[in-house]
Amino acid sequence: MATMAGIMRFILIDKIISLESGKVIKAVKGVSLAEEYLADHFPTFPVLPGVLLLEGLVESASWLVREAENFAHSMILLEEARNVKYKSFVAPGAQIEYTVEAKTIEENISSFTGFGFSGGEQIVEAKFGLRHFNLADKDSTMAATDAKIIENMKKRWELLR
Repeated sequence: MATMAGIMRFILIDKIISLESGKVIKAVKGVSLAEEYLADHFPTFPVLPGVLLLEGLVESASWLVREAENFAHSMILLEEARNVKYKSFVAPGAQIEYTVEAKTIEENISSFTGFGFSGGEQIVEAKFGLRHFNLADKDSTMAATDAKIIENMKKRWELLR
């Protein structure tokens, strides 16, 4: 689906299976052969691209931030990723379980450690930081856009829980 910036955005978690507010979240993703990026990512050996494994961790952490801050920010973006280790491939038909632990969640920044497992095997791990803000912080005319994004995130939250 296209976003406002015209870039592709994938939804990389299907369900939140547990949440300890401000501390830890567990989420799952089922990998389907129907996902469009698999057609280009090794067509004869389709696997989830590593960057999307990392994005699954980031997306999980973003929900942890939203819930802890009562959806205070419209934008939650990856600030930095460190010590990212990919340990195995994930093919269509597999399920990934992400576990993300918050180290800190502050007003505009947060830091996490995350792991992804599939079939009992660890497939990814990373330490990473997010920044969170509203578009209106720099341009007050964007307040309505912030409100619309936050409302959409609240609706998606209801679907994921």
